[in-house]
Amino acid sequence: MTDASLTIGELSRRSGVAASALRYYERLGLIRAVRTGGNQRRYERAELRRVAFIRISQQVGVSLEEIREALASLPESRTPTTADWAALSASWRGRLNERIAFLERLRDDLTGCIGCGCLSLQRCRLYNPDDQLSAEGAGPRLLLPPS
Repeated sequence: MTDASLTIGELSRRSGVAASALRYYERLGLIRAVRTGGNQRRYERAELRRVAFIRISQQVGVSLEEIREALASLPESRTPTTADWAALSASWRGRLNERIAFLERLRDDLTGCIGCGCLSLQRCRLYNPDDQLSAEGAGPRLLLPPS
């Protein structure tokens, strides 16, 4: 551990993430700390980038399990480079584009119909005559991606 390592309080302040959440991320294997002789956590400064990645990923709806899998693709023996982060983000490009398309459909369709098949709105007769969508399963079938 270098002199530039961070305590959990410093990492919390710098990242904007509560110390309790950082301990949780550590338990999940999303971030790593080493322990001092006094059993205090110390984080390499590179962990700030990992925490930022976790926060942003969660903001776009990525699960912690998916984040863990993505972070596991980064090298453990060294600080990830710009190329490492670029490769990780490129692997998510398709998923993010799908999520963007879903959000655009939601934005455009939510005011007229939420795709639920409830027939409670006069307009639903156009989207779901005779409740045909119920054969496809529960929930907002018009807006959910195919399962």
